[in-house]
Amino acid sequence: MAAKKSFLDLEKIESELLKYGVEDVDSEIEKIEKQIKSTLNSYKEKNKIAREQYKNAIPFSEVYESTVSLNLPAWILNKIDSARIFGDSKQMIIFPDGEKYQINNPLNNLSGGDWLNFTTSVFSTFYTTNGKDSYAHDIRKIHPSPKPPQLMKEIIEFFTKENELVFDYFMGVGGSLLGAGFSKRKAIGIDLNEKFIKAYKNAAKEIGVDIFPTKCGDCLEILNNEKEMKSLLNNEKISLVLIDPPYANMMSKEKTGGDIAVYGNNATPFTNDERDFGNLSQTAFFDSLKQSVELVLPYIKKHGYIVIFIKDLQPNKKELNLLHADIIKKINEIPNLNYKGLRIWADRSAKLFPYGYPFSFVANQIHQYILVFRKEK
Repeated sequence: MAAKKSFLDLEKIESELLKYGVEDVDSEIEKIEKQIKSTLNSYKEKNKIAREQYKNAIPFSEVYESTVSLNLPAWILNKIDSARIFGDSKQMIIFPDGEKYQINNPLNNLSGGDWLNFTTSVFSTFYTTNGKDSYAHDIRKIHPSPKPPQLMKEIIEFFTKENELVFDYFMGVGGSLLGAGFSKRKAIGIDLNEKFIKAYKNAAKEIGVDIFPTKCGDCLEILNNEKEMKSLLNNEKISLVLIDPPYANMMSKEKTGGDIAVYGNNATPFTNDERDFGNLSQTAFFDSLKQSVELVLPYIKKHGYIVIFIKDLQPNKKELNLLHADIIKKINEIPNLNYKGLRIWADRSAKLFPYGYPFSFVANQIHQYILVFRKEK
């Protein structure tokens, strides 16, 4: 490779590319450099605009005598001395680096930039399952599909403010509860499987976050018990319901194709309990999921959110199996609850299998849908 000046560690990049069998290393490095330069130029332009806005803004102390009544997040208070107020509404805080926060933001504690980034409709992640950065995956992997606490943290931080309540009645091994612990929120979880709840508690202990209240039992029975729900919630309103329901009988079917190499020939249901949503027919699953949302809705605050993870089944002849679309239609039938949109999460750590090879196209579905609903009144 010809020697040239670069802001990148070219030798290290070359070594990594060669390790993965890349033949035209020069071409790949050129693509990487162009992409990074483009990104840096974009930030340079944004920073230029931000500096000008900050220069024209008014010192915070000249507009507000105190922060007491403003309910500002900790990250704002920690650097309030450099804060200024930008715009005629006197509601926008701006910092020297261009970071902004809307004082009258009733939803979350995010800066404008973080808000914008979260609203990307398609995103991908690659969360490690080894070491400290796996967040006790070695404990949580007893569940067939544990959700990454890092991802749940991002969702929680968008749909809640600090100290608000997150509720997950399909908690599994507690990805959502761990995410709440990382983000200074409170959480409550329900699951049918005591083994999963114990794994959550062990994971929380290992990671060093708060262990939140949990309840082992059938979510429909608990949600339908007003006395038990009031005791669980302690009369506090839920800001976010964050659930990853078992998808009808997906896990309870016998495995085929590439899945056999991972799970063997046998079915791997979440539990053997007939009340488990993962053991229901598809029709019964849709009805039960809708019922669960109807039951939890009265306990959610006005403009609180329900966020549901779902993955489509593979199409089967004329059966489309678009579970996410069917669920949107079903849940959106509920009065006082509106569908607000979705995000598509691509899990780049998912293993790929040669489904259909070499005869027919069968997609490796590494993505899941994150469906968003809001209580309106």
